[in-house]
Amino acid sequence: MAAVGGALVVRADTPMTQAQYEANPAAMLEAYRHVEAASVSDAEEQVLHAKHYMSHTLQPIFPTKFAGTALTVLLKKEENTDLNALSGMLAAIDSGGPGSVYVMKVEDGADIAGMGGLMGTAMFARGFAGAVIDGGVRDLPQLKKIGFPVFSTGAVPSTSVGHYRFGGLNGTLVVGGTQVSAGDIIVADQDGIAVVPRARAAEVLIKAQALDNSEHSMYPYIDRFHSIVEAVKQFGRI
Repeated sequence: MAAVGGALVVRADTPMTQAQYEANPAAMLEAYRHVEAASVSDAEEQVLHAKHYMSHTLQPIFPTKFAGTALTVLLKKEENTDLNALSGMLAAIDSGGPGSVYVMKVEDGADIAGMGGLMGTAMFARGFAGAVIDGGVRDLPQLKKIGFPVFSTGAVPSTSVGHYRFGGLNGTLVVGGTQVSAGDIIVADQDGIAVVPRARAAEVLIKAQALDNSEHSMYPYIDRFHSIVEAVKQFGRI
């Protein structure tokens, strides 16, 4: 760490303690962007003695890696002709900003697009890290064109308009089979999505970094000695 112009600056390669991460949420979130979802998931099992990863049914529209803080949205299944039934869903986007992750639960929504190109473009413009939709997604050409990462149950051409109603913002939801609360840390990459309770995020991060370091150190060891058994003995990681 160094003081620049009176401000405390933390270099990316400077190890930080749990207390330092707790005092610097921005640095903690940035560090989460550099650990693997699998290491975060393993760390949660070791630290929290619980599983906090989403189902394999949620897949990215293109290979991606991101981390951010959850902004949760619920869509309730309800046939309607109310033009304002989904206005809260859109207002939720405007309530978020850089580093937000739009986490949406679409009730019975595997064949309903919870979001598409317009919503994704708005999230991208506001600096969202990404979106996780427990339901479908559409307008993939636009989302891929702007490079906005989305996990969903799959691509579908349908709409939620007339079939769903906004059910609430920043409540605690079960998304992809795991509980998510507003402000939780979402870590997503090609292995899937881990959800970290905000109150324990710094503690989990320290463990995840250690696990990442062990695993990445094992690759050259295995390559050199041609033995995964010896590598596990040396590093204690599998």
